[in-house]
Amino acid sequence: MTSIKDVARTVGVSTATVSRALRGLPRVSEETRLRVLQAAADLDYVASPSAAGLATGQTRAVGVVVPFVSRWFYGEVVQGADTPLRDAGYDLLLYNLGGDRQTRRRVFGTHLSSKRVDAVLVLSLTPTDEELAWLTKLDRPVAVVGASVPGWSSVRIDDEATACIAMKHLLALGHRDIGYIGGSLEDQLDFAAPFDRLLGYRRSMSHAGLSVLPQWEAVGNFTVRGGLAAMRLLLESEPRPTAVFAASDEMAIGAVHAVREAGLRVPQDLSVIGIDGHEMAEYFDLTTVAQPVHEQGRLAAQLLLDVLATDREHAKQPSAVTVPTRLVVRHTTGPPAS
Repeated sequence: MTSIKDVARTVGVSTATVSRALRGLPRVSEETRLRVLQAAADLDYVASPSAAGLATGQTRAVGVVVPFVSRWFYGEVVQGADTPLRDAGYDLLLYNLGGDRQTRRRVFGTHLSSKRVDAVLVLSLTPTDEELAWLTKLDRPVAVVGASVPGWSSVRIDDEATACIAMKHLLALGHRDIGYIGGSLEDQLDFAAPFDRLLGYRRSMSHAGLSVLPQWEAVGNFTVRGGLAAMRLLLESEPRPTAVFAASDEMAIGAVHAVREAGLRVPQDLSVIGIDGHEMAEYFDLTTVAQPVHEQGRLAAQLLLDVLATDREHAKQPSAVTVPTRLVVRHTTGPPAS
C-alpha cells in the first residue's frame, strides 16, 4: 500500500511538504505542488487523515464550545460555521456544556487539549482567567461569537445598542411604563448579552427621564417557558407596564402567550418586542430587532480558517467584527391605550 513517504521519496521532498501540497496550503511552490500531485496520481496514493496529522501537526478538526446545544441561536451559529469548515476539509467537534459549570471545566481543561483540535470556536461565553490560561497553553487560534475577548477574534452584535433600538421603538410609540424580561445575572455561565441588554434597557429609560420600578424587571432565562412565567409576574405588578421589552425572541413569544392567556390583547393592551430575528418571529407576527445569526457563525469560522492557512508568525492581529442589527416592525407593538 502506497504511503505518504513513498510520494515524498519519489518527489524528493519531506512528508510535510507532500501533505501541504496535497491540501493546497501555502509555503509550497507551484512547481513542487504539481510534481507532488503527479507522483500521488502515478502511485495511486490516497491521503490518510491520521498520517496528515502526524506530518503537519494538524488534526483537521475545530472544537466548538456551545452553552446549550438545544437553543435556536446556538444551533444557527453552528450551522453557519459548519459549511465553510466542511468545505475546507475540517471536522466540527461539538462540546455541549448544557449550562453546567463542571462540564465547562472539563471541556476547557481536558477535552480540548486531549482531542488535539486545530482551532477553537466559543459561543457567547466570557472565559475565566483559568480558561484563558488553558487555551493559551493549547496554542491554537480561538474565535468567539457573541462576546468580545482581548486577544481573540470575535464576531458579535452590539447588544447594548441593539437593546436601545428596541427601546427607542417603544418610546417613539408613546410608551413610558416599560417592563423588561431578560436573563439571570447570577449563577450563569458568564454570558455577555444579559448584562449588555439590561444595560441598554436601563439607560434608555434613564435618558428618557423615566423611572424603572424593581417589579418591572423579570427573569425569563432566554426560553419560551421562562418568558411565559416572567410575563405572568409583570401582569400582576402595580402599576402594570404598557409595553415589555424581552431580551430574546423566545422570551418574547412566551410573553405574548401570557398576555393573551390573561384575556388581554397584543398590542392594544400591551406591546411586546424581542431581539434575534428568530425563525418563528414571523409566524407569531412579532416585532423584533433581528441579527444575522447564521452569518456570525460563518464569519467566525472564516476568521479561524484564515489563521489556519497562514504561518502563525505572519498571522494578522485578531479581528473584532461587529455585525449590524435591524428593527423589524410587525403587529405586537403599537401605541399605549389612551
